[in-house]
Amino acid sequence: MQTTSHILMIRPVNFGFNAQTAVNNAFQVAGADADAQEKAQAEFDDFVTLLRSNDIGVTVIDDTPEPHTPDSIFPNNWISFHDPGTICLYPMFAGNRRQERKPSVIGQLKKTFTIDNTYDLTSYENDQLFLEGTGSMVLDRDHKIAYACLSPRTHQTVLDDFCRQMGYRPVLFTATDGAGKAIYHTNVMMCVADRYVVVCLESLPNHAEYQMIQEMIGKTGKEMVTISFEQMNHFAGNMLQVQNKQGEKLLVMSTRAYRSLQPDQVKKLEGYNRILHAPLTTIETNGGGSARCMMAEVFLNVQM
Repeated sequence: MQTTSHILMIRPVNFGFNAQTAVNNAFQVAGADADAQEKAQAEFDDFVTLLRSNDIGVTVIDDTPEPHTPDSIFPNNWISFHDPGTICLYPMFAGNRRQERKPSVIGQLKKTFTIDNTYDLTSYENDQLFLEGTGSMVLDRDHKIAYACLSPRTHQTVLDDFCRQMGYRPVLFTATDGAGKAIYHTNVMMCVADRYVVVCLESLPNHAEYQMIQEMIGKTGKEMVTISFEQMNHFAGNMLQVQNKQGEKLLVMSTRAYRSLQPDQVKKLEGYNRILHAPLTTIETNGGGSARCMMAEVFLNVQM
């Protein structure tokens, strides 16, 4: 199943600009807000309210003041969930992001959900090899494809290991921004939904890979919705399709991303699902991530 009706979100307590991640995240802007934590927390709470008001299940876990984890609001980078009862833990580039893998979070999840298996890839950090969850990979869960662009955060060795253990086919490629620098996470330039794929083809400099991605999407039978560099820079690739408790599909993004879309793109996307959007300006500017990064999809059974 491509979409889920339940997501995990981590409420921030120390959100702010992270210098350790800024070295390869061009979306971050230093010193953008002196009161970033207060603004980010308000944006987070309003976002959760929007999701819940549309009958999407949200498990919110409060972050802890210690250890200091300024990017804890983006849990999809350190954990992913897979049916039935499996979680994956990932090796992280930044030292202070590794501390986000708090046993207390998993402990709280176990009170509600069944977790039978854990695939732990974190030992790759010892070799400076990284794979930052569903930031590094965009998963086509129905067709068992893991799309991933190479970057300092995404290494082929770890990707191949994930795919072997989880039964996915790796599709590795190079993606660059308008300045020719490697895009740090695949999920800022690509979103896979149940019947369509949003992708920034302009970011694929290698012609063979450009064709390969289009052919791969075509083989899955999903429609391709292309976005531009400018739209990608407004986080239009950082979307996530979920479903509510009634089974209705919904595409979630930030207001900044939504406003960057052209009317024909909105019409095409709304032909598949309603669109939900929330203002996440402080989180996007200081954290360099957007709506999709804040949501870790939960594909686990609820304990009876």
